[in-house]
Amino acid sequence: MREIIFDTETTGLDPKTGDRMVEIGCIEMIGRVETGRTFHAYFNPDRDMPPEAERVHGLSAGFLATKPRFAETADALLEFLGDSDLVAHNAGFDFGFLNNELELLGRAPISLDRMVDTVALARKKHPGAKLSLDALCTRYGIDRSHRVKHGALLDAELLAQVYVELTGGRQIGLGLAPADSGAGLAALPTTNAPWHRPSADKPRREPRLHVASPEELERHRAFIAGIAEAIWTR
Repeated sequence: MREIIFDTETTGLDPKTGDRMVEIGCIEMIGRVETGRTFHAYFNPDRDMPPEAERVHGLSAGFLATKPRFAETADALLEFLGDSDLVAHNAGFDFGFLNNELELLGRAPISLDRMVDTVALARKKHPGAKLSLDALCTRYGIDRSHRVKHGALLDAELLAQVYVELTGGRQIGLGLAPADSGAGLAALPTTNAPWHRPSADKPRREPRLHVASPEELERHRAFIAGIAEAIWTR
């Protein structure tokens, strides 16, 4: 199964009040394993960068002024996303900004049916715990020492590792062979297996009934009677 883990950086918190997406980072995973394919882009938002937002991600208006606008990169981004499920931390936020950029271009939005929110997964798995990306990295022992500021591709890389842990770790199904390989229980020998065949060079023994005989029961009663204040007689 192909999935895209992604993160965005923005000029603020609400695209409906004029905030814009300025960076996106995407990681391709197939079967919960990173393939090495990524997509990363900065965008010129055609507006100022509020100081509080710049303090979070370090992207200045001057830096972004030299970058392409979203319209110039949209086709390449959509081609990379394909029809895969899209995984993000607090995914409603990232979907909101991504779909706002598409709406500004008159393009169809990405269906929310494709959205996988790792905050929701973490809340279900760790109720009452801190759910930030930093907190989950700490919980799962994921190194984030190189994360000085937020960055879309860096955060997507960290989130990919967190997502694997949230969904069961690297051996999700504990499978040792692909499901369509024909291996598994159906391939094991049955009544012809060596451990099912009686050995010709050993005498055959009748199965022993696992019930004590009257003589064994009498010996047991005599043994218990010889124990002072035996708990079995209370």
